[in-house]
Amino acid sequence: MENRLRLAPSPTGLLHIGTARTALFNWLYAKKTQGKFLLRIEDTDSNRSKQEFTNNILDGLRWLGLDWDEEPIKQSKRIEIHKSTINKLLQKGFAYRCFTTEEESKILRNEQKLNGLPPKHDNRHRNLTKKEIERFISEGKSSVIRFRIEEEIIIEWNDLIRGKIKWLGKDLGGDMVLSRRAFGYEIGEPLYNLAVVVDDNFMGITHVVRGEDHISNTAKQILIYKSLGFNLPVFSHTPLILNSDGKKLSKRDCVTSIDDFKTMGYLPEALSNYMALLGWSPKTGEGELCSLIDISKNFNLENVNKSGAKFSWEKLNWINSQYIKTMKKDKLHTIFKEYWEKEGWYSSSNVWGLKLTSLLQESITVLKDVVDQSKPFFETSQFEPDAMQFLKNDEVKMSIKHIIEYLDSKNPEINQNSAKEALNSIAKEHNIKKGLVMRSLRVALFGSLKGPDLILSWELFALNGEDKKRVRKCLEMI
Repeated sequence: MENRLRLAPSPTGLLHIGTARTALFNWLYAKKTQGKFLLRIEDTDSNRSKQEFTNNILDGLRWLGLDWDEEPIKQSKRIEIHKSTINKLLQKGFAYRCFTTEEESKILRNEQKLNGLPPKHDNRHRNLTKKEIERFISEGKSSVIRFRIEEEIIIEWNDLIRGKIKWLGKDLGGDMVLSRRAFGYEIGEPLYNLAVVVDDNFMGITHVVRGEDHISNTAKQILIYKSLGFNLPVFSHTPLILNSDGKKLSKRDCVTSIDDFKTMGYLPEALSNYMALLGWSPKTGEGELCSLIDISKNFNLENVNKSGAKFSWEKLNWINSQYIKTMKKDKLHTIFKEYWEKEGWYSSSNVWGLKLTSLLQESITVLKDVVDQSKPFFETSQFEPDAMQFLKNDEVKMSIKHIIEYLDSKNPEINQNSAKEALNSIAKEHNIKKGLVMRSLRVALFGSLKGPDLILSWELFALNGEDKKRVRKCLEMI
């Protein structure tokens, strides 16, 4: 039998890292077992669901490399089927109409709160007669549809991640609401627990992998599965992603949407790799840097941790930097060019751009770092205070003077070998320490005592004639 797994996001916001991690675990297990990964867009909340969010979810999954195997299903197109199923449950006696008003429910909750009791519906209309139902309807009262949950019932399942889980009916908050309010004999808008069971059965879902915050929903849904005679899928509940304080990662932690990570300059391969490690880890001896296909070969739901997974910026940054360091130069150059051109910077040649890419590749943590690190190569830098102080040294002034003299008289073609020879020659001929000559050149080129590899940098400045301009400008200033 083919394993079929799914992601069922609601398009009421941008793709969240928690949803993306859930998608990833489903995708990995589907690949591991030669199954299928499917999508269902749960867009029945017409007030909050937007097409732009659906597009964002699909685009985010594609960007992460999480392809799906069949056309996504839109839940909103199946509402009449959901209503028809609720009607069957009414006819079979598994469900009933409840006319409790919102005000009555509020009074009940307040009484329970005063008595230190958990909120729980009292199922007051569970056994209404036909005449009582007709009277409520004739009085213009609206009703929800509730599913009967006997207090003494025990719901059990074997969770692939958490082992055996058991719930008692009395702990599920009273009879479950299946649909929103409607008047007369109409059935209102079907709610999550009913719709998800009907649609998972329709899609032939064999494994439901979702966050641990759905555990109580699973208990309720198992009752609906059994009442409809549907086959139960295998359930797995993943740990939550936690912030540094051990609390559920939320919008208050600033960055939670996949778009945010993309904007900050994280590579999709690196983010997917990191998300796989949020709650799962490779076997001892296996490296943490792996492609999704390689991870899928070793992935198992049984090895996912039960406890929450703490999000670590340090770990993500390290993984991202490693992917950047090993990326092919031409591919990275293409990415860097996009950042440069947004700033209005254009390389003098493809060779020059590739050389700058090679120079910066080792020092970039997130892609947007390339803007700050590239800026001195495209724009003349202001001299930093410590550089200005350094330039007051007479030996430094002489060093800069000798550098421009060397460039004018020798007119050398600066490359890695000739640059080293030039520095050695200037230091030896004028009896100046080589280190001082190098620092003097760095300040002239960058306006700073810190920066990337000086030899490679000089070659880049020399390729477009910028080295002489900057050294002369520095000399004129002092």
